[in-house]
Amino acid sequence: MCPTASFGLPQYETERLLADRLAELGGRVERGVELVCFAQDTDGVTAVLRGPDGESQVWADYLVGCDGAHSAVRKGLGLAFTGDAFPEEYMLGDVQVDWNQPVGYGIRSMHQVDGNTDDVLVAIPLPGRRRYRMSMLVPDVLASAPAQQDGVEHGLESDRAPQLQHIQAVLDRLAPEPTRASHLRWSSVFRISHRIVDRYQRGRVFVAGDAAHIHPPTGAQGMNTGIQDAVALAWRLALAVKGMAADGLLESYDAERRPVGEEVVGRTVRHARAGFETDDPETMLRREAQLLVAYPDSPLVGEGAGAEALKGGPAPGSRAPDCRGLRRPAVAFPLRLHELLDGRRHTLLLCADEAEQLAELAAVVALARDRAKGHVDVRLVLAADSEISDDTAGGLLDGPPVPVVRDSAGEFQTAYGAVGGCCYLIRPDGQVGFRAGRTRAEELGAHLAKVLAA
Repeated sequence: MCPTASFGLPQYETERLLADRLAELGGRVERGVELVCFAQDTDGVTAVLRGPDGESQVWADYLVGCDGAHSAVRKGLGLAFTGDAFPEEYMLGDVQVDWNQPVGYGIRSMHQVDGNTDDVLVAIPLPGRRRYRMSMLVPDVLASAPAQQDGVEHGLESDRAPQLQHIQAVLDRLAPEPTRASHLRWSSVFRISHRIVDRYQRGRVFVAGDAAHIHPPTGAQGMNTGIQDAVALAWRLALAVKGMAADGLLESYDAERRPVGEEVVGRTVRHARAGFETDDPETMLRREAQLLVAYPDSPLVGEGAGAEALKGGPAPGSRAPDCRGLRRPAVAFPLRLHELLDGRRHTLLLCADEAEQLAELAAVVALARDRAKGHVDVRLVLAADSEISDDTAGGLLDGPPVPVVRDSAGEFQTAYGAVGGCCYLIRPDGQVGFRAGRTRAEELGAHLAKVLAA
């Protein structure tokens, strides 16, 4: 049995938050609308949709298929979806139990014979007193022959719903202590496949989420991986529709995200068959939370002069770490670094500890503002012991002042290995795109040319 701490939002709550945010932005989800077919050319994509009022035709610059394991977009592109199905069937149940296990911890328990798992219980905590999402092997009484459909055996089945007695029987065998299940809120039978597409893009059409990769739910990686796909693609498409994307920017989506999909599929398959690997707890939790996702081999990341001085700082392609204790002029409370980042634009973090560095940084600010045309936010971080005044630092050049924060707690210097005159360019998805120990305008300009059209 392996207990692991778990402090995540359930999927239904995540969906609600996303739908509410979409509504705030003036959009809405149209339920009951089906994609019939689509065609693309060099100028855009034409899609035929079928809804309650019949068929309609829509033209768009781009099409993104987030339409699940049986994706019509993936089939329309003719993408390979290689992999296989697990022979086992599983059941899910959202129940309340009366055990005394620690709050916020998940449970994984299994029974093996000669190395083969023949019984399993996974209990993931949900909001509510002692409520859990239970995952178990389907008993013989609920088993059925595989449904054929399109050859992809994956997902929930609505025609067979486990009852409390089916869940209780597994708890009696594998629960960490005697317990009674009650208040069944929802249940289903599901099948699992592990598959991934051969490419995430063809022309102006993309796939993301389950349309691109499916795998066991071990570690709750499916939704998070799909959302990360969408975020990685969204900031690129936002630049493309504005005519601001450099050549190759959209193609870099596949270069970055497909290796991540391959790793997640492979890891979840291993975990489903053999249990979690014996990493130290902190590494395991950070990996399962997808805080270790990085793109070191991406064509969109790089570094400039003096990068070797940034010891301990995040490498290009890594997630930008958070830190606390950043102070603003005339403001009583501190900021966290992630509060300075905007998920719609790049953020250029410039660091200074001596006044002599400001002249070169001023040239960098001028280039970033001219080259990015509003798509890069500039922030200046002063060292805790720097004698540079906030007013002097903020007025680096003519034009809008540069927002200034002071690393009063020294956490930024520690997390980023920061030295005077260095920079970090943080992408909208929170990954480090570029860094340099000594910031030079020409090097930053060369990197921005990979992202932004001239």
